Amino acid sequence: MDAGTMKMVRVHGPGAVSLDDVAIPRCGPTDVLVRVARCGLCGSDLGYIETGGVAAPATEPFGIGHELAGTIEAVGSAVRGIAVGTRVIVNPMGDGNGIGAGAPEGAFAPLLCVADATVGGSIHPIPDHVGWDAAALAEPLAVALHAVRRGGATPADKVAVYGAGPIGLGIVFFLKRMGVRHVAAVDLSAGRLARAARLGADLCIDASHEDVAEALGDAHGRADLFGWPTVGTTLFYEAAGGPAVLPGIVALAPFHARVVMVAVHHAPVAIDWKMALGKEMSFITSMAYPDEFPEVIAALSEPGFDADAFISHRVPLSRFDDALAAARDRAGSAKIMVSCDA
Repeated sequence: MDAGTMKMVRVHGPGAVSLDDVAIPRCGPTDVLVRVARCGLCGSDLGYIETGGVAAPATEPFGIGHELAGTIEAVGSAVRGIAVGTRVIVNPMGDGNGIGAGAPEGAFAPLLCVADATVGGSIHPIPDHVGWDAAALAEPLAVALHAVRRGGATPADKVAVYGAGPIGLGIVFFLKRMGVRHVAAVDLSAGRLARAARLGADLCIDASHEDVAEALGDAHGRADLFGWPTVGTTLFYEAAGGPAVLPGIVALAPFHARVVMVAVHHAPVAIDWKMALGKEMSFITSMAYPDEFPEVIAALSEPGFDADAFISHRVPLSRFDDALAAARDRAGSAKIMVSCDA
């Protein structure tokens, strides 16, 4: 690496990822340059690596990493309201960007150019007291908050969150923050369930050796509909992605249950639609975060926000292979945080 290059993680094809020497980015008149402090490793990143692209193999190498926080390093001449030295979170989809999602730019690098940058679009200033680890959780927490909103959660709901990975943990966090009276977390990992309990889950169900329907029935009540035994859970979040999860939810859900699907399923899932019809279930999909960043930043800024409940590993960019290995150990990991300024 020389003075005109830097290290950046790039995908070169299916299963092929490396830490490459690339030219240091320069920002144009409407762009800003961000010195990246932290970037979280996402399940989407693992999917892009496996596929070699977003939906299909890309024809050119591309950068990954989209859960970032850092400091404004340089500002284009036409940019207004953004100053060098400002600590920020970047919305990777803001202002028409697609950072870390098939575009050449990715945030697993010390410097990132954000095109056509605006305050409140791609760039969100953060208070000085918010640590970098907490700040870099903003993007997955925005996904979680959007899912909570999409489900229309109310304090009176009895909720089950399937999957206690970073998104599921964020859903638990925001449900309890808004005062939902009973939240159950369901997972196959005792370690992840311990994190859910730390974030306020009222019940943690280890599906590797517990009967989920029995545990939810004990906590939320039981009923019978057309001969189908049901539980009293009113709202379900599917953040696990296992092929048996959604059919299992349909089998035990009560009349008028809502299901919010957040996990990415890479293959079709068979549903008993006769049962779903009889129960008049609502199926809601949730993706991304049209306007959640301000509320997420407010939550991150509150005294006592527990970033360590989400983060299982901290790894420097130079050891990105170790970050990948940790992320692929689903039972033993939660959010993998990569330091790009080390």
